[in-house]
Amino acid sequence: MIAAAAENNALGKDNQLLWHLPDDFKRFKAITSGHSIIMGRKTFESFPKPLPNRFHIIITRDRSYTTEHEACKVVHSLEDALSLVKNEKEAYVIGGGEIYTQALPIVDVIELTRVHKAYEADTYFPEIDLKKWKLRNEEFHPADEKHKVSFSYLTYERH
Repeated sequence: MIAAAAENNALGKDNQLLWHLPDDFKRFKAITSGHSIIMGRKTFESFPKPLPNRFHIIITRDRSYTTEHEACKVVHSLEDALSLVKNEKEAYVIGGGEIYTQALPIVDVIELTRVHKAYEADTYFPEIDLKKWKLRNEEFHPADEKHKVSFSYLTYERH
């Protein structure tokens, strides 16, 4: 699972991110490129076009939803999405909030960018239970001319 969430677990509002962190975008691209990415329909629709060098698995309850993009497949449950990646070494759940909540009991690694500010949002990342997860790596990134807010890259592994 890979996400960027504020101190209060805010992810976004009105299907938009609440911050602009170019280094986090670069990290997301580096980690997910060459892999399948699993997301909800609204997350997919927030992209101007499918992300390059990734296979998109879009989860929706809408049985009539389709996409013409060849790098995409529409499914109707997290279980269906996971069955498509069962033979892959790595695949990433990339959001949104409901998909993160469904996937949290299943995933074994969380790549989280913790944005060091609280935001008003309509979508939130689930609470990480530190009894079940161990922080394996932490890297702080201060605010600078390209990043208005500081953030940390956190890698959690399931106990």
